[in-house]
Amino acid sequence: MFSKEQSKEIRQQFWIFFGKRHPRKWLLYNTGIKDLSLKFDFDTKKAVVTIESAANDEIDRAYYFDKLISLKKILKEDVSSELIFDEQFLLPSGKLVSRCYLSLENVSIHNKTTWPEVFDFFNTYMNKLELFFLEYKEYINS
Repeated sequence: MFSKEQSKEIRQQFWIFFGKRHPRKWLLYNTGIKDLSLKFDFDTKKAVVTIESAANDEIDRAYYFDKLISLKKILKEDVSSELIFDEQFLLPSGKLVSRCYLSLENVSIHNKTTWPEVFDFFNTYMNKLELFFLEYKEYINS
C-alpha cells in the first residue's frame, strides 16, 4: 500500500515516462466541441481510453452519445470491436457522463512492470480514437 504522497509521485512518474516514450501532442480536451473530450485514465485496476461527453445538460450529453451510437459500427471497425458504449457512466467524482471507451484490465499504475503494456495500449487506441474523431468531427458536431 502506498501513501497518498507516494501514489501521487508514482502517477507523475508514469505520465512523465509515457510522454517521453510517446512524445506527441494528443488531442484530448482540445476537440473544438464543448463538453466532448478524449481522455486517458489509469488507476490501480485498469487503464482506459475514452471519448466522452461531460455536458451538464442531459439533452446535450444524449445528443453526442446518439451521434457516437450512430457511428458504432465504424467505431468498432476503426478502433476496436471491444469498445463499450455507456450512456450513463458515473465518474468517481460523482459526475454523470456519456462515454465510449476501451479498458485494459489487470494493470496498476502502482505496478511499474505493467507500465509498458499500458504505454502501448494508450498509444495504439488513443491514436485510433483520435483519427476516428478527426474524420467524423463535423458529423458529431452537426
